[in-house]
Amino acid sequence: MQVQELVGIVPWTFIAQICNLFLQVYLIKRFLFKPINAMLEKRRAMADAEIQDAVKAKEEAIAMKSEYEQNMLEAKNKANEIVTNAQKTAAIQSEEMLKEASQQAAAMKAKAESDIAQEKRKAVNEVKNEIGGMAMEIAGKVIEREINEEDHAKLIDEFIANVGEAS
Repeated sequence: MQVQELVGIVPWTFIAQICNLFLQVYLIKRFLFKPINAMLEKRRAMADAEIQDAVKAKEEAIAMKSEYEQNMLEAKNKANEIVTNAQKTAAIQSEEMLKEASQQAAAMKAKAESDIAQEKRKAVNEVKNEIGGMAMEIAGKVIEREINEEDHAKLIDEFIANVGEAS
């Protein structure tokens, strides 16, 4: 009986296995690794492009944000300017209204004063006439004679002068 060798190296089988291994490595490298590497390179390029796009989008978003903030600041400044102008206009209008009201009040006061002065003159003239008439009567009774117009006017003026000095 022959003992079968469990572990042994047969030279022709060894050479065939080595050749088979090289052939498999060549085929795997050519038909598997190259397409897989090409596909991985494509994916890497796509990922890099997406990263660059994301970076550009982020930069654009930052630029848009700064532009938005600038526009908001300008709008706020414009609103403040409008409010300030409105306040100034309101203040000017209120001043004008106050001036107009004070002018009207002054005009009414001046008219009232002139009316009062006119009524006072009228009352003084009426009192002069009454006093003049009474003075004529008294003088006529005292002198018991009639006084002519010239003497009458002279007596009235003297009496009024005396009354004006007394008051």
